[in-house]
Amino acid sequence: MSGVNDVVIIGGGVAGLSAGLYAARWRMKAVLIEKMAPGGQIINADVIENYPGFPNGINGVELVTALEEHASKSGLEYSFGEVVGLDIKRKPMVVKTHDEQILTKSVIIAVGSEHAKLGVPGEHEYEGRGVSTCATCDGAFFQGKDIVVVGGGDAAMDEGLYLTKMVNSITVVHHKDKLQAQKVYQERAQANKKMKFMWDSALQSINGANGGVTGVTVRNLKTEEKTDLPVSGVFVFVGMLPNTAPFKGVVPMDAAGHIKVDLKMATEVPGVFAVGDCRWQSARQLANHAGDGVTAAFSAHEYVQKG
Repeated sequence: MSGVNDVVIIGGGVAGLSAGLYAARWRMKAVLIEKMAPGGQIINADVIENYPGFPNGINGVELVTALEEHASKSGLEYSFGEVVGLDIKRKPMVVKTHDEQILTKSVIIAVGSEHAKLGVPGEHEYEGRGVSTCATCDGAFFQGKDIVVVGGGDAAMDEGLYLTKMVNSITVVHHKDKLQAQKVYQERAQANKKMKFMWDSALQSINGANGGVTGVTVRNLKTEEKTDLPVSGVFVFVGMLPNTAPFKGVVPMDAAGHIKVDLKMATEVPGVFAVGDCRWQSARQLANHAGDGVTAAFSAHEYVQKG
């Protein structure tokens, strides 16, 4: 990509697209880099119920398509590739992908996060063959079957409730004695006859045969008692890890790899901003992500204008 951009946005989720929309409206020379299709994790969402302005909910793909169209009409450019590094010592800065080096005056990092792993025997072996992190992607494979959902947050309950439309039963395995999900999800889950709960518990192993999951071993964290459950699938929702590896040593991060920013979404590195799941102290809600992107776009514009 030739020339020097005013801002390069790395990542095409809600935070990145919102940043791109506002940067383009400021008439900045703005390009968004995404390694796959824009949208991030939300393209797998069947219904998003808590994004302002959609009282009946909206499908993840529909929301992303509308955001992408809006940003494109405003003048945002797109480039597809995987960012592997950022050189902040050169002026203009250099965003490095496998295929090219892109020059820019400012950068907004919006790389999002990926699902955390359990790290138990069988998880890797049966990934995609009974172990999943996406209900809308894989739920149909478990029609009428018994499954396990691991986790107690919003994602676990939201995806678990979606799965009740297809499966016979769900056992929720959670390491605490109560759920951490929003109250509305808790109420729906606990009222759903297909969902039962194993509290203070963790998976010891995911068991299988003939290339597929046949059950799990659950350990009670207080009594150490172990229980074998015959199930056909395991859906894991135990948190998210930021995709910030390419920026390690470039911008300050917390111990988990979240990028440290101030209220303007600015890092300690002049001209570098971070938004969404990959920044520290994020509320990890789509509405917040949109606000992060807008804030970062304003901050980047102010930085570039000062020259």
